[in-house]
Order: sequence, then structure tokens, then C-alpha cells
Amino acid sequence: MDGIKYAVFTEKSLRLLGKNQYTFNVESGFTKIEIKHWVELFFGVKVVAVNSHRLPGKGRRIGPLLGHTMHYRCMIITLQPGYSIPLLDREKN
Repeated sequence: MDGIKYAVFTEKSLRLLGKNQYTFNVESGFTKIEIKHWVELFFGVKVVAVNSHRLPGKGRRIGPLLGHTMHYRCMIITLQPGYSIPLLDREKN
């Protein structure tokens, strides 16, 4: 449950809600199987597929110091027809 940071609401993710696909940013150490199991357990839905991609951290500069933000993983979760995640359903309408 600590692995999922937050749901993503961009133009693309809102378009994917119509296809019963939900987008989440998760910690980069978690696998597709772990996220699939967590979503099925926590939301009580059936997951058909999990697609993921790793987004690189951005470079940051504070004065003479160079650094970067942490990288993270974006997961697109496809649910079986007839299932939905109730907390995110309001964004569909």
C-alpha cells in the first residue's frame, strides 16, 4: 500500500479512464506483479494487464550544487470490463 504514490490526472490518463485504464505513479522498486496484487486486494477489482515505464529524475541546481530528483515508475492498470475503482470514477464523468 505504501508503494503507490498517487493517481495521475493528465489529458492522456483521463482519456484512458474511458478504456477502463487507471494510471498511478509508484515507487520504482515495485514490480508489476506486486502492484497488480495490491490493486486487486485493496480495491477489490480484477486486473487484466499492467503496463509500466520508468521516468527518469530531473536535474536540479541550487546555486553551485548540482543534484537530481528521484526517479519513479508510472503504471497503467487495465481492469476487466464491469469493474472500476470507485475513488477515481468521479473523474470519468
